[in-house]
Amino acid sequence: MNVLSIQSHVAYGHVGNASAVFPMQRLGVEVWAVHTVQFSNHTGYGAWRGRVFDGPAIEELVEGIADRGVLPTCDGVLSGYMGSADIGTAILRAVARVRAANPAALYCCDPVIGDIGRGVFVRPGIPEFMRDHAVPAADIITPNQFELDYLSGIETRTLADAKAAVAAVQASGPKVVLVTSLHTEETPDDSIDMLAGADGLFWRLRTPRLSLSINGAGDATAALFLVHYARSRSAGEALGAAAASIFGLLRRTAEAGSREILTVAAQEEFVAPSRTFPVEAV
Repeated sequence: MNVLSIQSHVAYGHVGNASAVFPMQRLGVEVWAVHTVQFSNHTGYGAWRGRVFDGPAIEELVEGIADRGVLPTCDGVLSGYMGSADIGTAILRAVARVRAANPAALYCCDPVIGDIGRGVFVRPGIPEFMRDHAVPAADIITPNQFELDYLSGIETRTLADAKAAVAAVQASGPKVVLVTSLHTEETPDDSIDMLAGADGLFWRLRTPRLSLSINGAGDATAALFLVHYARSRSAGEALGAAAASIFGLLRRTAEAGSREILTVAAQEEFVAPSRTFPVEAV
């Protein structure tokens, strides 16, 4: 399996491609990583060094990959944080090129816009680009609850609200939606839910809530879900596999008291999760 992953990258720590690439490689996937930014560390530290690339730089790299004649072997494209609409346009052009070479290729878009408690944290114009262009072009999207509410225009207070929001977003294009963190009126305070929807069906998975705030977990979640869905073509099965790995990774990170997600130290969680959770049809 070959995946083209177009995301931000950091030299120190694990966000963007630095969080998404290794888990996919650990699962036996060949990853073609294209970086939209190259920073010393993630911006959560308040200070960083590095530079942001522009759309033409992304297209130049994709053109070079295409020159190798390998696009027909690309099974999927993964994108995350988009620093500008210019980069977003370059990503969608890359998706179109891959699909032209391999119509069966999947596009998984992690529509990074914001989060509960933080609100929108991307540049002006990016939320609208995600809603109007990136999400409709995707086969799979992996929003958090805040992003689901924005994309659907529905406030998700209950599980029924969340299912309606997923269906509304699916009507715009993506056939598979994974809500990476969901807390509704039905969710116990000490738990967190994940919800997957595909083909008019829904699956919920519930894990204990861990006491940590970490960067990069969503990037790894999208990567794992894409790989497991591409292999199984089952949203429920992919939900169970991805959630088990992410919980194990975050549990190890919380136990270590690490500010950075333990992508390398906890790598066995990607191939043999230490704990699994029931996937419930809802």
